[in-house]
Parts: sequence; C-alpha cells; structure tokens
Amino acid sequence: MRKRLIPLLGVISFAILGSASGCNNGQKDVQAEENTVNTEVKETPAEEPKAEIERKNYKVKISTEYGDMIAILYDETPLHRDNFVKLVNEGFYNDLLFHRVMQNFMIQGGDPDSRDAAPGKHLGMGGPGYTTEAEFRPELYHKKGALAAARQPDNVNPQRRSSGSQFYISQGRPVPDQQLVMMEMQRNARRDSTNQLNYTDEQIKVYTELGGTPHLDGEYTVFGEVIEGMEVIDKIAAVQVDRANRPLQDVKMTITVVE
Repeated sequence: MRKRLIPLLGVISFAILGSASGCNNGQKDVQAEENTVNTEVKETPAEEPKAEIERKNYKVKISTEYGDMIAILYDETPLHRDNFVKLVNEGFYNDLLFHRVMQNFMIQGGDPDSRDAAPGKHLGMGGPGYTTEAEFRPELYHKKGALAAARQPDNVNPQRRSSGSQFYISQGRPVPDQQLVMMEMQRNARRDSTNQLNYTDEQIKVYTELGGTPHLDGEYTVFGEVIEGMEVIDKIAAVQVDRANRPLQDVKMTITVVE
C-alpha cells in the first residue's frame, strides 16, 4: 500500500516547467529556463485523424558521437509516435543538434535550424510548420530516459499542443518520496478533477531510485523512453555549454527506425 509521507519542515515549493522544445518564445523549453522545455516556434495546428490505436512497437536509434541510444515509441501516443517515425524516415533529424543541454534536467533537439548552425547562433525557433495534439497519459511519465515533445508556453498554447519536431530526453535526478508526494499535492490543488496526478507506488519507486523530472508530468507529452544507452544521456548532459545552454562543441544526431 502506498504511504504518503508529508515533509515535517514546511512546504516544498517547485517551479512548473513551461514547455519542451526550443528555448524561449516558441515551443516551451523548460520554464524559468531551468525547469521547462519550451520552443519558440509558432506552428500551425495539424488536423490528425482519430483512429483506433494500432500496435506497432517501433524502436528508434539515436546515434551521437557519445554513443547510441535505443528508444521505444509508445503505442499509447499514436499521433506523436507516427509523426516521429515519419520525420525519421524522411531523414529530418539527421545532422541536427542537441541544441539545449542542461545537466540534471534534460537534453533537447529537433530544431531544423540547428543543421549547420553557426557557433553561438540562438536556436529553438525551428520546426516542420505544424504542431501535434497533446496526448497526456498518467502512466507515461518523466522518469530518466523519457522521450517527450517540446512545445510553446501556455500563454500562447493553452491546449499544450506539441512541437512538430522538437523533443527532449529527461535526465533529472532522484527525487525523495516526500518531495514527490508534496509536488503532487500542490499541483492537484491547482487543477480540476479531470487533470489530477496520482503517482503509483511503482512510479514513486522509479523516481526515487532512477530519477527524472516529475515537475513536467501533465505539462508535456511523453511518447517514448530510452531503453538502452542511458549513459549517453549523462555524457551529453555533462558537456560544456554557453549562456543559452547550447553545447560549445556541436552534438549532432542521426535517428533511424530499427524496428
């Protein structure tokens, strides 16, 4: 049975992230710059067909000079899954950069403007020209290795639609169970009954032992997870960055469908 532990030394405050994708104006990077994953791209919502979920069990390989990551794409988020596979098969992501890297938080890429970008160029504004409808599911959460979509901030994107291409991979850090439960309670106090978060015992165990970025739950669509090459996330997150959190030495990616 789940034990809800309440901190004895007052209330723990936490900043909810903006969105995940670029960095500032368009798609939600990590709000407060350090906690959100927004993008700066203003993209047009795309009309997606409403169909029954088809099981496809896609896996993709994200290759970098620091090693390869194998990720599964969730069938429970078919709009994001199919869009990501489409872009991968078109070669959209090849030679793009992880343009925003924040140690103990996440690594972000997928901006087409990052291909051959000059050193120091501000990135996070690019996209394919459309957005994807949010697919929030409580069982899909921001544990370490979670693959999720960046987006524009709530003030210009109240439906929390995802960037058409920008994504991030959570790194985070272990979260004490007391802090996790308090975060859950504080967020639920501000939400209506249809948008509540209730962590399971297993989710709490993963967050306390493996780590992640739980403050992003219910804010960004998680559509996959890294299942091999978790150490590559740590290596990329540890690189030196400039004031905009862009790596000083470009970290290029190539993504292929492997299953």
